[in-house]
Amino acid sequence: MMKKKSLCASRASLVLFLCQMISSLDVPLDLSQPPTITQQSPKDYIVDPRENIVIQCEAKGKPPPSFSWTRNGTHFDIDKDAQVTMKPNSGTLVINIMNGGKAEAYEGVYQCTARNERGAAISNNIVIRPSRSPLWTKEKLEPNHVREGDSLVLHCRPPVGLPPPIIFWMDNAFQRLPQSERVSQGLNGDLYFSNVQPEDTREDYICYARFNHTQTIQQKQPISVKVFSMDSLNDTIAANLSDTDIYGAKPVTERQPVLLTPTGSTSTKVELRGNVLLLECIAAGLPTPVIRWIKEGGELPANRTFFENFKKTLKITDVSEADSGNYKCIARNTLGSAHHVISVTVKAAPYWITAPRNLVLSPGEHGNLICRANGNPKPDISWLANGVPIAIAPEDPSRKVDGDTIIFSHVQERSSAVYQCNASNEYGYLLANAFVNVLAEPPRILTPANKLYQVIADSPALLDCAYFGSPKPEIEWFKGVKGSILRGNEYVFHDNGTLEIPVAQKDSTGTYTCVARNELGKTQNEVQLEVKDPTMIIKQPEYKVIQRYGQVSFECIIKHDSTLSPTVIWLKDNDELPDDERFLVGKDNLTIMNVTDKDDGTYTCIVNTTLDSVSASAVLTVVARPNPPFDLELTGQLERSIELSWIPGDENNSPITSFVIEYEDGLHEPGVWHYQTEVPGTQTTVQLKLSPYVNYSFRVIAVNEIGRSQPSEPSEQYLTKSASPDENPSNVQGIGSEPDNLVITWESLKGFQSNGPGLQYKVSWRQKDVDDEWTSVIVANVSKYIVSGTPTFVPYEIKVQALNDLGYAPEPSVVIGHSGEDLPMVAPGNVQVFVINSTLAKVHWDPVPLKTVRGHLQGYKVYYWKVQSLSRRSRRHVEKKILTFRGNKTVGMLPGLEPYSSYKLNVRVVNGKGEGPASPDKLFRTPEGVPGSPSFLKITNPTLDSLTLEWGSPTHPNGVLTSYILKFQPINNTHELGPLVEIRIPANESSLILKNLNYSTRYKFYFNAQTSVGSGNQITEEAVTIMDEGKMAMASRQVDIATQGWFIGLMCAVALLILILLIVCFIRRNKGGKYPVKEKEDAHADPEIQPMKEDDGTFGEYSDAEDHKPLKKGSRTPSDRTVKKEDSDDSLVDYGEGVNGQFNEDGSFIGQYSGKKEKEPAEGNESSEAPSPVNAMNSFV
Repeated sequence: MMKKKSLCASRASLVLFLCQMISSLDVPLDLSQPPTITQQSPKDYIVDPRENIVIQCEAKGKPPPSFSWTRNGTHFDIDKDAQVTMKPNSGTLVINIMNGGKAEAYEGVYQCTARNERGAAISNNIVIRPSRSPLWTKEKLEPNHVREGDSLVLHCRPPVGLPPPIIFWMDNAFQRLPQSERVSQGLNGDLYFSNVQPEDTREDYICYARFNHTQTIQQKQPISVKVFSMDSLNDTIAANLSDTDIYGAKPVTERQPVLLTPTGSTSTKVELRGNVLLLECIAAGLPTPVIRWIKEGGELPANRTFFENFKKTLKITDVSEADSGNYKCIARNTLGSAHHVISVTVKAAPYWITAPRNLVLSPGEHGNLICRANGNPKPDISWLANGVPIAIAPEDPSRKVDGDTIIFSHVQERSSAVYQCNASNEYGYLLANAFVNVLAEPPRILTPANKLYQVIADSPALLDCAYFGSPKPEIEWFKGVKGSILRGNEYVFHDNGTLEIPVAQKDSTGTYTCVARNELGKTQNEVQLEVKDPTMIIKQPEYKVIQRYGQVSFECIIKHDSTLSPTVIWLKDNDELPDDERFLVGKDNLTIMNVTDKDDGTYTCIVNTTLDSVSASAVLTVVARPNPPFDLELTGQLERSIELSWIPGDENNSPITSFVIEYEDGLHEPGVWHYQTEVPGTQTTVQLKLSPYVNYSFRVIAVNEIGRSQPSEPSEQYLTKSASPDENPSNVQGIGSEPDNLVITWESLKGFQSNGPGLQYKVSWRQKDVDDEWTSVIVANVSKYIVSGTPTFVPYEIKVQALNDLGYAPEPSVVIGHSGEDLPMVAPGNVQVFVINSTLAKVHWDPVPLKTVRGHLQGYKVYYWKVQSLSRRSRRHVEKKILTFRGNKTVGMLPGLEPYSSYKLNVRVVNGKGEGPASPDKLFRTPEGVPGSPSFLKITNPTLDSLTLEWGSPTHPNGVLTSYILKFQPINNTHELGPLVEIRIPANESSLILKNLNYSTRYKFYFNAQTSVGSGNQITEEAVTIMDEGKMAMASRQVDIATQGWFIGLMCAVALLILILLIVCFIRRNKGGKYPVKEKEDAHADPEIQPMKEDDGTFGEYSDAEDHKPLKKGSRTPSDRTVKKEDSDDSLVDYGEGVNGQFNEDGSFIGQYSGKKEKEPAEGNESSEAPSPVNAMNSFV
């Protein structure tokens, strides 16, 4: 929010008022004029008798007036009283009391007269009275013995002082006595008790009277009050009466209200207009009555009505005749009501309607003095001339009195005088002086020449032209030196000469001329007006919510006229900022560091210039976790419930959303607090359920959006009575640990669940489905019991019942358990194996009889292992693998088998104790599969037109090899692939010499093995035939030619370039990146043996034909130019559970047809041999 205020506008009413006072009625002091009283003491003047009395009377006039005084209606000769002096050039009297004078001797009514040759002015009648603060009269005060519940009034009766003292009640320790709806002080100073309580008993009820004028406090003797209750009274009476006497002391009884003040049913009250009306009603009763006020036939005046003293006092400010009427107070409690009607009449001392004003006339002019006043009753109007009743004053043919008006016509200089108007009724009087001054004066302008006025655009401009002249001059305004007279609705011309421009604009700036003229002359004056741009806050502070200890900043960015110098101040709650270094005031912001709760409030940025002021405010709300609740109280105590109530702590500007109630069991877990319940933030009481035999303490935690409060102080402790247990142990189980026992376990009851001392458990069991009786045993507060000598794995009915010293818990539910398990007795039969493919087989078996399991059937385990590979006839280390199938599953899949191999397996049943005997081993074989890649490919003995290839058979032939397939193609110097040649090689061969090749040519080879099932993965290699000798001789001759200097430089440059290219190529090859030659190779490779990459559709690297996974980048062939395939072992990580497997809940195999893929073979499409300069040179041929 922003407020804007123009200083000029704020001064407008004041300037206008001053200008009116300066008008033709205010005569310059250099001209002759009658006296005017400028200062005087108040009508009712109460003075301090210890200090000098100063009675003021100041006046002005030309010539300066002389002063005289009357006292009690007669002349007061101050020259005859040494204690009285008059100040020089003044009428003010000083009565010297401090040097032996007595104030009482100067009591009376004083009036001052100021006189010169043109008339006399008089002051009000000033009543001088010294203040008095008399002592309390001595009196003997008897103690007040009051029955509990009765009403009581302690009378103060202070001494009569001047002015009346202020009354208050205190104790011996000078502490104010607490007041409430029940106990309060009346307007007369008495202390009223609507009903007394035992806590009212004390001996130091003291009434004090403070006399402000003398700054003294008088003290009444202490009053003693003793309240006796019915119980103590009955005890006293019983001690003094025989058993046969009947005494009538009754308990405290409730009573309906009775008014203590005012008495009766009606009363009257007279108040004067403009004063404060105070009406009071105080009532007795039990319960304490509540007071309500109404006005009969009307409403209590809004904005002027206030209730004080716990609504026992009705206060109406600035009363008027409209406030007269009947006011009713109603005192009410649960037993009834009482009321009182106060008839209020508002009278009025005289008040002005039109007070007479000074009148300046030129000879021969006409004029009027008007004196009009009102009051209740209507005041009488009387006139005086120069302090003398006008009826006996010297006659003046130019005046005529007509009631409240004096009419002047054809006045002359001798008509000058001071007239007094007196309006009076029984409640007071008004006296006003007004002179008639007859002058003949040419115009004069009193406003200084070339006065500069500065205003803000769009605000009023008031240009003064204070003047005087007799006859009264006419005023005209012009703009500029030769401007025309100002007229129109855009200007306002005031009677005092002021020119008002209601809405000044920038083009209003300039020079303005004021011209005053009458029949005796003419004068003028120039003033200057400047219109400035308004000051604005273009970025105002904004409402902020900040957590305690945070940092907040308010912005206040301003725009102002360049010729004005603004000052910016910050206020907090309309007061100065705290003197705290946490408050940092910047050029256009206010920052508060480490915010605390006391920083909460409204912050205002005020921008002041000499012409205007703007402000903008924003509220800072500091939020924090709530303060902890307090005053926890336990009520309504029952065996199984209690009511808890509390008073919320400060919510710290963030509403409390909930209360968390916690409890502590001081009997079983002292110091440990447990959650009990949670209630909404609007609730401050809760009914809590309790358990027997618990020593409860409660605490409450308040919660708001910021967080949780600290816990409240604990409530008082409450110990509930013992009872038999309400519940039995939970999680009862019966599981044998040995074949001949039954272990019964349960979760013990918590301490507060025991409901009483001596907690024990009754453990009962019997064999299920057998007509046996329950066997029971009572054990201490433990959680396990072992039954021995049981049959192996038979079901038992089990129950565990809690009991304590007061009895048993309800009948527990029966739980089924089993005695201990033993190993299964028989193996599964009829085991059969069905081979699905070269890597997957299916096994089937018959379930074993449940009786032979001798425990909980958990499933079946299949043990299987490879006996030998049929292709190599060599045995290897036997590694048994295990798959577990949950439940009563009788079929399972065996994944990850090796092709063309011999396997054995057996099946065993499993229970909680372990595995049973194995079934007879079952032999089965897997069929042939595609072979693995050859173990290596090595190219040797390069010649001009031949290369020798050597290879190793596959590590995993997976069957009987039928042949090898060799494919090769040339690569030219532009990295393009030539025609592909395919050769089939018998399986028993391990080398081959390729002839009729092109010399100095690079070839790429693709090599793989085959079985009857199909082709295996291929490996690749590259090699280069050697250069032709004839061309080498030619190169030698060219070298001889190149011995000349120009060719040597050219060859050096070529060699350097080749070296750089070789280095780059070598680095890229070592990093595993694909160099251009390889990219060409990939682009022209055999499409039948190059799978497409799934992600981008480009040719991938050579991969396993079975799973088509790309080979790892950066792999290299060994230095002997061989390519070896990595070993591949079967893995069951992806299958079943147990040792290596994983299964579904029904025992089915997860992913049973997705055998684990073999490890990827090493990448063989790049040679690891570092390129030689010869080979590099060949690539450029």
